[in-house]
Amino acid sequence: MSTHDIDLLESSGVGLETALRITGDALSNADDGELFLEYSQSEALGWDNGRLKSASFDTSQGFGLRAVAGEAAGYAHSGEISEAALTRAADAVQAVKSGHTGTYAAAPGRTNAMLYGATNPLETPGFEEKVQLLQRVDAYARDKDPRVRQVTVSLAGSWQVVDILRADGHRVHDVRPLVRFNVSVVAGEGDRQESGSYGIGGRQPYGEFIAEGSWKHAVDEALRQALVNLDAVPAPAGTMDVVLGSGWPGILLHEAVGHGLEGDFNRKKTSAFAGLMGQRVASPGVTVVDDGTIANRRGSLTVDDEGTPTSETVLIEDGILVGYMQDRQNARLMGMKPTGNGRRQSFAHIPMPRMTNTIMRAGEHDPAEIIASVKNGIYAVSFGGGQVDITSGKFVFSCTEAYQIENGKIGAPVKGAMLIGNGPDALTRVPMIGNDMALDPGIGTCGKQGQGVPVGVGQPTMRINALTVGGTAA
Repeated sequence: MSTHDIDLLESSGVGLETALRITGDALSNADDGELFLEYSQSEALGWDNGRLKSASFDTSQGFGLRAVAGEAAGYAHSGEISEAALTRAADAVQAVKSGHTGTYAAAPGRTNAMLYGATNPLETPGFEEKVQLLQRVDAYARDKDPRVRQVTVSLAGSWQVVDILRADGHRVHDVRPLVRFNVSVVAGEGDRQESGSYGIGGRQPYGEFIAEGSWKHAVDEALRQALVNLDAVPAPAGTMDVVLGSGWPGILLHEAVGHGLEGDFNRKKTSAFAGLMGQRVASPGVTVVDDGTIANRRGSLTVDDEGTPTSETVLIEDGILVGYMQDRQNARLMGMKPTGNGRRQSFAHIPMPRMTNTIMRAGEHDPAEIIASVKNGIYAVSFGGGQVDITSGKFVFSCTEAYQIENGKIGAPVKGAMLIGNGPDALTRVPMIGNDMALDPGIGTCGKQGQGVPVGVGQPTMRINALTVGGTAA
């Protein structure tokens, strides 16, 4: 399909009137629910070892029909958009309403704030131009330094059209572009090899991200990180003060704190933050928001996957817990308002509370002042994988770029540093917050209950006192 807007109901031959009738019947006496229709295109190109290693293109379409009754939800989905398939789905989801006499929830308010364009990024540039770009990236990286041994490059894009229809006739339409460019470099000296990576992306056409200045910057950063790690010494281990850099290190905030502030975990009282609304959960000065309204950002949406406009939701304000991220079901059950955080991976998945762009707001300290305040510790600039236990708040994160801090100055790079702690507890030991808040470059994907959705993170430089660092040197 082209960049022209499309009507999923009309193109499938179902028609609005028929879809409304079936949806209305399915959701009669339900508390909530919707018909979610989706058409999507996606592509991915991968370059490795000096050649095009993979190239894929996929199209999919389908619908998901949900009926919500109390804490229960009935969900049926199909890759076939037809009257017969919709009718079968309606029969299936109505089972959840047995003995239920709920009142259907009101439709969300409307918004005219479009956060991205409708242009399909897969249409331009052409396939040959994309392959040539990957080839130029590989050549540029290898020409930069003779220690480069391997270059891996990927380019991915998608174009998603969604229609959300509710029983009262409220209809929401959205067209969502998404692109990402990634480069990884392996550098070596003798028997030692180390890697570095960098990525960029957002809800725009490819143009900005594959411009020469952008992809060269990405290569330069990936190579710089690899060469830094080539000189790294074993990380120290023990309890010490840690300074987190600005931007992408916000992924620790996302995992260690953000998931614990999603509505479903708090309604079920399985979050470490459950029951703490209005109480101090972080140091003074710590303000955390989830903001789905930032134009063109990877985690941004004009409306969520239930049709609710996204918003800037303040979660922690000056250290006090003031809000949760909510979809419609959990908001209703908790007596709160939905915040536009109802998200799903595709039509085949049921929506749930999910983050968009989770950000810690800037403080007053100069980053250099924060570094200078630490006698001996770790400066963590970039992270790889991590794990978190929502119930306890415990987390473990591996650093892909980190340095020793010695007598207030950045020292040698370290390898193998792991940050270990408890999210809610760590937030209470933040004495200094930088004035350099930055967003990540547009690379985040969040997993929850088997569903992946694009997200963003951001934070200023910040100091955390007495965090456990796992390393290789005692």
